[in-house]
Amino acid sequence: MQGFARWIMQSTPRAVGVALLGSLVPWLFWLSAAISALVTLRRGFGPASPVVLAAAVPAGWWWMQGDAIPLASILLVTVMAIILRERFRWGETLLAGAIVVAVLIQIGVFAPPDASQLIEEVRAQAPEIDELLRQYASQGVPVEQLARLMISAVTGLMVMLAATACLSLARSWQAALYNPGGFREEFHRFRLSRLELAGVVLMTAVGLLGALPGAVLMAWVPLLVAGIALVHGVVGVKSMRGFWLVGFYALLLTTWPTLVIVLLLALIDTFADFRTRLIGSQR
Repeated sequence: MQGFARWIMQSTPRAVGVALLGSLVPWLFWLSAAISALVTLRRGFGPASPVVLAAAVPAGWWWMQGDAIPLASILLVTVMAIILRERFRWGETLLAGAIVVAVLIQIGVFAPPDASQLIEEVRAQAPEIDELLRQYASQGVPVEQLARLMISAVTGLMVMLAATACLSLARSWQAALYNPGGFREEFHRFRLSRLELAGVVLMTAVGLLGALPGAVLMAWVPLLVAGIALVHGVVGVKSMRGFWLVGFYALLLTTWPTLVIVLLLALIDTFADFRTRLIGSQR
């Protein structure tokens, strides 16, 4: 897609047109979000604002139809691109994005208008969730309010992951056009600093103490991305074949223990810096 990205960056009207068309088509919002992020990363928010607006207007129509994910993803990835352009730190960018999404979850931006009907459908199709809600109801917890918050948290997580993926795609396009190999090097060496990890822990503590499940869920996304970067970095340092990454993603998407291990490794890597140790051992 390097040729496609180069074609887009040759003219602002091209970027505006593709962002507009992508946002109009269901499930192509990710393309509009990536284009908005690419132009923002390269030129800054001012010059990129027509592209962002072109992507956001049709997405706003989808929002009014009940789908908040496209518009939220486009706006969030733009905010994250601005931060990454200014700060050059993925950890700060991801943490800021997580905070924004947690706030949106808490104020009910992602709560569906027909939540009651959706909750009943989920309870009918998922007995384990129905049983969990019954237990909370027996303890005096407002079930519908809790269910709405759960739905909002899941939607927010989808928005955060989509925005992170779109930002990564935009960064890879930027590197391919203007700094070949730069994104691979940048991603392979990414790990959370101790200050950024403290931010993750603080956000988790605030979420637990304030009964804010969205904050707890979002807080660990930066650590998850750092763990994925660690795996990519180790595979790169050891010059391992690509099928190792395929197997890793298959396990990550299908097994909870793999997710926990990735989070723990990323946590330890903040202090141990595994990749630097591996490079040193190979000399």
